[in-house]
Amino acid sequence: MLLIECPNCGPRDETEFHYGGQAHVAYPEDPYALSDKEWAEYLFYRDNTRGLYAERWSHSLGCRKWFNAVRDTVTYEIKTVYPMGAPCPVDLRTGERIRTDADSGAEAGAGSNGSTDTTIESEVGR
Repeated sequence: MLLIECPNCGPRDETEFHYGGQAHVAYPEDPYALSDKEWAEYLFYRDNTRGLYAERWSHSLGCRKWFNAVRDTVTYEIKTVYPMGAPCPVDLRTGERIRTDADSGAEAGAGSNGSTDTTIESEVGR
């Protein structure tokens, strides 16, 4: 059983959530211009990677809000959750946290090592 960290409600049992598919799949700019084959590929073809995978989840029995999560498809461990519309905070190839502009501002108020978030560690070499 997975324990999923809802960004609004905190940790909850996986039975409270519904899986929403791969995250960051852009809607076609002009869907009417697509051929049937291109439309089918948009609807049904998704990455099927081994390792870290960005997914959409809905807390259907809680706050009913959508969010994104990075999950390891081998171990089922959820590495991090982040809001819909935000870029993925983890490099899915290496598992390392991606630095953002928000990180720069946080480092100014961080301790001597400059780190404020240790939830994402490198998956390289595992």
